[in-house]
Amino acid sequence: PAPQVKRGQRILKEKPFAFVLQSKYRLERCDNCLEATKVLKCSNCRYVSYCNRACQMQAWGQHKHECPFLKKVHPRTVPDAARMLCRLILRLEHGGDLIRGYYTEHGSRKFRDLMSREFKQYVPEESQLTSFLYPDYAEIKNDAMRLEHLDSLHAVLTDMMAESPSTVPNKTELMSIYGRLITNGFNVLDAEMNSIATAIYLGVSITDHSCKPNAVATFEGNELHVHATEDMECLDWSKIFISYIDLLNTPEQRRLDLKNHYYFLCVCSKCTDPQETREMTAGLCPNRNCGVPINMEKSNCRRCNTGISPKMRNAYNEVTAFTRSSLESMKDVAYLDVCQVCLDKQAGVLHPLNVWHVKTLDAAFEAAIDVGKWTEALDYGQRLLPGFRKYHGAWNPLLGLLLMKLGKIQLFEQHAKEAQHHLEEALRILTVTHGRDHRLLSEQLHPLLQQARHEAS
Repeated sequence: PAPQVKRGQRILKEKPFAFVLQSKYRLERCDNCLEATKVLKCSNCRYVSYCNRACQMQAWGQHKHECPFLKKVHPRTVPDAARMLCRLILRLEHGGDLIRGYYTEHGSRKFRDLMSREFKQYVPEESQLTSFLYPDYAEIKNDAMRLEHLDSLHAVLTDMMAESPSTVPNKTELMSIYGRLITNGFNVLDAEMNSIATAIYLGVSITDHSCKPNAVATFEGNELHVHATEDMECLDWSKIFISYIDLLNTPEQRRLDLKNHYYFLCVCSKCTDPQETREMTAGLCPNRNCGVPINMEKSNCRRCNTGISPKMRNAYNEVTAFTRSSLESMKDVAYLDVCQVCLDKQAGVLHPLNVWHVKTLDAAFEAAIDVGKWTEALDYGQRLLPGFRKYHGAWNPLLGLLLMKLGKIQLFEQHAKEAQHHLEEALRILTVTHGRDHRLLSEQLHPLLQQARHEAS
């Protein structure tokens, strides 16, 4: 029988219950539609900015409650998490507790239905889910960093709302809101997949995590869209999974990220498969005629039987440690020369699909684009493709964007045939992940593809 849900079908479209533009963008993006454009400040608080009168009026329903509090602390910058909590508190105080977010015609969730901490356990076939809700906030109470963060946020809110002290919830109530925020908050992404805002969506909170997702969340302004990336027999939200985290990490790191942020242990098929870790941490067989990935804990290559010497094992450990610390130091901005040093050290030691090599290529690709070194960018981007295909999967927006960027550079470098090939593949992927009507396709990808086809003919 034909599946009820087709790959590429939009299965959910939802406006946020509450959202906050990251403060670093408040002078260059609209606080309502999140568009990067010329903006004008709110004449009262001078804190938020809007692109036009229509956006200002649309936002006023929520902004009018926070406006006096933001005015009080101006010109200081309010931490994003504090402003988000402020918005949630005010939203709930003004009838937000009755608002429902729908994920099917009849299925809906209110803010109080969101789990404030969850421990999720996936059975191997990923078809069932058991969730335990602990009413005593045990995970947060035992997390010293979270408690410290909550205390600092409480102090900021108390200062902001000094003229309306009854508005500030007590610490138990604040912990309940904070818990729901940290385990249900979404990073709102722009077209290039950069995080620009934080939001809570009620309906989509029904969706659970898998490191092997069958759906993807993308954004058009502040609106969230969920598209199926696989055919499904029916719309059953207990069998629909998105990824909460960066998949370009070892199972150990992914599980740590999920445990630290969402308080659950992922036991999906990818996290429990030892082969996944072996592939992601593989060395390269020293026999140049072989080239297979090798497990550095073994004494020989499984294919050609070439021995793995202690000297080679030490080199592998040193290169991995050097790469990890270099990438950590470049979290905010990648430097092309540092990336190249890492790649030189990795050559002949790490397998091309080793996750640390793939991460370095990713950083090098973006760094080369930033400084306009197009030939180097093309080289890094093409070497990056196999790793992105393997670890992000065939229907991931990050793979589609990589292909689009490659095509754009090839077009600039007058390689129209190659550009057309990459842009057509990008279109195939991004049509599934974003939908045919998304502005990324209509405003960026289609014009590039049209140009490539014209120049290639």
